[in-house]
Amino acid sequence: MSTKSESFAKDLDVTMEGQESSGKVYRLEEIAKHNNEQDLWMAIHNKVYDVSKFIDEHPGGIEVLLDYAGMEATYAFEDVGHSLDARDLLAQYYIGDLHEDDRTEKAATAETEESGLEDMKLVAPCCENEFYNAV
Repeated sequence: MSTKSESFAKDLDVTMEGQESSGKVYRLEEIAKHNNEQDLWMAIHNKVYDVSKFIDEHPGGIEVLLDYAGMEATYAFEDVGHSLDARDLLAQYYIGDLHEDDRTEKAATAETEESGLEDMKLVAPCCENEFYNAV
């Protein structure tokens, strides 16, 4: 039986789960080494992305990416309320999957419960562009 928060965590992952695997698997320790403007990786929904080439184009600015550089960033990604267009754009930076021992469904669920967001639709009212408009 799935709980409300488990359902919420799964609902957040609207496009990433269907992404075909590259066959490469990364541990969080490896991802943590890629934590600067020239070499920036992050994990979102158990997928690993190299967003180094996107850093100057990110509508939310460089700082937010640097805050989560080399880290698991699912909750931060969802907290902003990224649109389907932003999720599709993210797909081009996909480089592999997060190792099953580092997977984060529980982390996203726990953070959501703690913040009381499980009943809220996440939106970004401050961001008025195509990448941040929530659906």
